[in-house]
Amino acid sequence: MVNTPEEQWWRKSTVYQVYPKSFKDTTGNGTGDINGLIGKLDYLQELGIDIVWLQPIYVSPQNDNGYDVADYRRIDPNFGTMEDFEELMKELKKRGMHLMTDIVVNHSSTEHQWFQEAKKSKDNPYRNYYIWRDPAPGGGVPNNWQSKFGGSAWQFEETTGQYFLTLFDKTQADLNWEYEKVRQEVADLMIFWAEKGVKGFRMDVINLISKDQTFPDDDGSIAPGDGRKFYTDGSRVHEYIKELYSKVFGPYNLVTVGEMSSTTLEHCIRYSNPQEKEFSMTFNFHHLKVDYKNGQKWELKPYDFEELKELFSKWQTGMQRAGGWNALFWNNHDQPRALSRFADDGEYRSESAKMLATTLHGLQGTPYVYQGEEIGMPNPDWHDISEFNDIESTNMYRILQERGLTSVEALEVIRERSRDNSRTPMQWDDTENAGFTNGKPWLKLDGRYREINVQREQANADSILFHYKKLIQLRKQEPVITDGIFKRLDDQHPEVFAYARITDAETLIIVSNFSSEQTAFTFAEDFWSARAEGRDTELLIGNTRHTPSWGKTLELMPYASYMWIIR
Repeated sequence: MVNTPEEQWWRKSTVYQVYPKSFKDTTGNGTGDINGLIGKLDYLQELGIDIVWLQPIYVSPQNDNGYDVADYRRIDPNFGTMEDFEELMKELKKRGMHLMTDIVVNHSSTEHQWFQEAKKSKDNPYRNYYIWRDPAPGGGVPNNWQSKFGGSAWQFEETTGQYFLTLFDKTQADLNWEYEKVRQEVADLMIFWAEKGVKGFRMDVINLISKDQTFPDDDGSIAPGDGRKFYTDGSRVHEYIKELYSKVFGPYNLVTVGEMSSTTLEHCIRYSNPQEKEFSMTFNFHHLKVDYKNGQKWELKPYDFEELKELFSKWQTGMQRAGGWNALFWNNHDQPRALSRFADDGEYRSESAKMLATTLHGLQGTPYVYQGEEIGMPNPDWHDISEFNDIESTNMYRILQERGLTSVEALEVIRERSRDNSRTPMQWDDTENAGFTNGKPWLKLDGRYREINVQREQANADSILFHYKKLIQLRKQEPVITDGIFKRLDDQHPEVFAYARITDAETLIIVSNFSSEQTAFTFAEDFWSARAEGRDTELLIGNTRHTPSWGKTLELMPYASYMWIIR
C-alpha cells in the first residue's frame, strides 16, 4: 500500500493545465493573458483544482508558442507584467491553490542573450552553453540526427563555421548540460521563481538533456532511427536531476513533474520514486501513440484499444510495484483532443467525455485536466492549412507532400494530428468569440462554441463539468483512489476497459464501454467471489441516466462508465 505523507499532498490533488495564449484575453489583442487567468480563478476553485499549471509566459519570439524562451526571468509583455504575475500569486494563495510553471531548459531560443553571445566566437564565455560541432569530414551536418519538427537537427552558423544542435525548431538551440555553468544557471532561474512563491515545476522534455558526447550517426537498427537513442534518458540524466533536487526541489519542497519523451517504465520509476530524490511524478506518452501507424505520428490508423488498455495496466502495475508515481492525462497542449481520438465527439459527446474522465480519474497517480476537456471540447473543424498556426504542423504539411501525399491527403493528416487541435481558444459562453476576447483571436475558434461552453455546462447539473467536479472531490474523499492496488478485470474484452483498485478494507471498480454499441461485461468468477459477491456496494459516479443493476454481469449502454466502491 502507498502511504501519503503530508509532504506528498499532491498525490490527492488535481492539476489544471492553462495554455495562457488561449485561456482568456482581457486586452482585446486576441491573446490570453495573466489577468485573464486571475479572472477565472474562482471557476477553477469551484471545479476543485489544487494546482494550476501555467505554460510558458516568459519573453519569447513565440516560434514555438513560448517554448522558445529568450529570457527566463521576464514576463512576455503579451501576457502582462511581473506585477500581474505577483497579483496572480496573491490570488492563488487566497484560494488555497498553488502555481506550477513550465521550465524549458533542454533548449533556449536563439534570441536568448546566452546564444547571441555564444555565436560571436569560439572562445566566447558563453560558447559552451550550447552544443557545437564542426561540419562532417566531407562537409555538411555533423551526423544524421533528425529534428522532432522535421529535417536535420543541426543548423549552420556562418560566423564560426560550426553547426549547433536543435532537436526541435531551428530557433531552439539545445543547451549543453555537460557544462557545469549551464546547470547552475538552470538551478538559479528556478530558485528565482520559487522565491516568488511558485510551488511546482513542469520540466519540458527533461529526459533529453544528456547527449552521447560522441554524437554518432544513427544506423537505423532501432526505429525510428532519428538519433533519439543517443539522447533519450542519457547516461547522466539522473545525475543532473538529482543535482536539481538537492539545490532546488528539496530545499523549497516543490512538486515537480518531468515530461518524458520516448522514455521507459524503468527510467520513470527512477525519476519518480521518492527515495531517488528526483521528480514527484512523470508524464509518459506511450498510451497516446496507439493510433500511430508503424509508430509514426504522421501516419493514421484507428487506435488499438487492447494496446491502450495494456499500456495503462503496465504503467499502473509497474510504477506501483516499484514506488513510482504517474501523472495521469488524456490531453495537453501537444495532443489532439482525446474525445475526438478515442470516443465520439458527436452524438455521444457528453457520455464519451464523462467515460474518458471516469476511466482516467480512477487510476493511481495525479490527474491533469487540460483546459476545455472539462466541458467536452472536441477537435475543431479545419478547412485549410492557412488556419493552422503550429510550426510543427505547417512544416509537416510540406514534408508530407514531399513524401508523395496530395495536398488533400496531407491536410487530412494535419487535421487529425496537429497540436493546434488543443490550442483553440477556451469556450466560455455563446457570445462572439466564445467570450475569449473582444478582438480577433490569435487562432480560430471551433464553430460549435455556441453549444459547447462553460456557461452552458454550469447551467446543467448533469453536465460534463459537474462530472469532473465530482471526480475531483472523490479523489480527496476516497483513500482507495490514492492507495489501492491496480488489478485489470476485463480480460481483453473488445469494447470494455474494467479494472479494480484494492485495499484491505475496500475495492473500487471502474467499468467503461469504449464503443458506440450496447455491450455486456461479466466479472471473472474468482474476482467476483473474493471481492464482490454479497458485499455492500455503492455507486460513486456514473454517466447514464439508467444505471445497470449491480451484479456479476453488467449491461452497458454506449460509452457507459461507472465507478463503484465495495466496502
